[in-house]
Amino acid sequence: MDVPLYLRPRTEPPLASLLGAGPFLHSLVDALGSPLNLLLPEVIAENAGRFRAVYRRHHLTGRVYFAHKANGSSALIRRLAAEEPAAVGVDVASLEELKHALSCGFTGDRIMATGPKDAEFLWLAARTGATVNLDSPGELDQLAALVRKYGPGRTDVLVRLSGFESAAGPGGVGTRLLSRRSRFGTPVADADELWTALERHADAVRLTGVAYHLDTTGVEEKARALERCVLLMDDCRARGLTPRAVDIGGGFGVGYVEDAGEWERWTTALSEAVLGARPPLTWRGHGYGLRNEGGTVRGTAALYPAHRRTAGPGYLDALLSHTAPVLGRPAATLLLEHLHDLYVEPGRALVDQCGLSLARVLDVRPTGDDPRRHLVRLGMNAGDVSLEEHGVLVDPVLLPRGGPEEGRAEDGPAGVHLVGNLCLEADLITRRLVHLPRLPRAGDLLAFVNTAGYAMDFHAHHAQRQPLARTVAVEADGGDWRWCPDEDYWPLAHPGGVPS
Repeated sequence: MDVPLYLRPRTEPPLASLLGAGPFLHSLVDALGSPLNLLLPEVIAENAGRFRAVYRRHHLTGRVYFAHKANGSSALIRRLAAEEPAAVGVDVASLEELKHALSCGFTGDRIMATGPKDAEFLWLAARTGATVNLDSPGELDQLAALVRKYGPGRTDVLVRLSGFESAAGPGGVGTRLLSRRSRFGTPVADADELWTALERHADAVRLTGVAYHLDTTGVEEKARALERCVLLMDDCRARGLTPRAVDIGGGFGVGYVEDAGEWERWTTALSEAVLGARPPLTWRGHGYGLRNEGGTVRGTAALYPAHRRTAGPGYLDALLSHTAPVLGRPAATLLLEHLHDLYVEPGRALVDQCGLSLARVLDVRPTGDDPRRHLVRLGMNAGDVSLEEHGVLVDPVLLPRGGPEEGRAEDGPAGVHLVGNLCLEADLITRRLVHLPRLPRAGDLLAFVNTAGYAMDFHAHHAQRQPLARTVAVEADGGDWRWCPDEDYWPLAHPGGVPS
């Protein structure tokens, strides 16, 4: 028998309580089908409040923009629209996301338009008064031409920058450090040309700030970029431009796995399995980016750091407390001294603990090569719960059909490969061997926890005409639960907007 290597999920109220409502969850899947997504709209409002608490701790002003691309839910967007307008906005990265945010109650002055943009997206953003976060001089030229031709008035813009370089110590002494490359944003080396273009288009656009988004968990690298943005805004003011905000993007992270020891044991075992020192942990020896070269592990594991001691609002607090390398003061102090607003764009972190995805167990059978391991076929496919697509490894929660009292605890832990409902060898819900407290049986449910950030609908598709997961909004009502279809949720006077 394989020694169980668990990666049990971190769960907090009310999500933890929802997982304990097995009969309710089974009744929903019986009625609405598998797969099924459940969302807790109140949690996204609570998470926004936690980010705002960090602002207050550092005496900062500004706005938290939810990165809409993390989840397509109407309920979540409507719940945020009901929050204090000056505190919470939404970041949209496509024309359809912009239209959706407007239909859910957001006004243009609370919307940030980011991502690649076509003319239609730019036109509607300008017409509705959204702030446009520009990626390139070409987008700036296109937006200015649209504003002049169709006349919505001057449009507020931020410019996204990349390719930051700073000295490692005060006074420019030390090694020059360059941030990792990005296909988004204008290189800082070309900033003077960008400022000139903004001056040329001053009749059509108004610079309100500068932005960056770095694909890294490194606090130091992000602090260098923030400091560089503050210094560049001084250059803008010297040219008569009037920026007032620094947008530091997202990337605040989520802790998926509860126990640090479980994460460390599993990642260590993966290296041992790649070297052949223990049985494979994955389907057909998949190494998640690691490989064996002459008895040495090579490569980099393409895995999200599933256990994180500091994530979400805590990560923002750490970043703002970090001392900037050149000016030698905490990042929050630099923003205060320059009277700058702070904008953030959390996606995954703002929907932390906001939802789960349910799948019915359809079939259980031993694998052909090892009778101790089983294939568990689910009523979903890899696009319905794309945790592994984003490198996130976390165990699902087993919800037996008859409730915990009918679970076959005497069977003990079971190692299973979770496979999907598509006629494809590659349709694996998990490439790794997942250990569950006991072997599932047909009719049980598996609950994939904390899927609201990118894993719930980002990669969903209609391949083989399999149905897309329905999504429902739920809320606690005393000792019971209430629900409604996601599209029917409204944050009205009754708590949460979920009808009785």
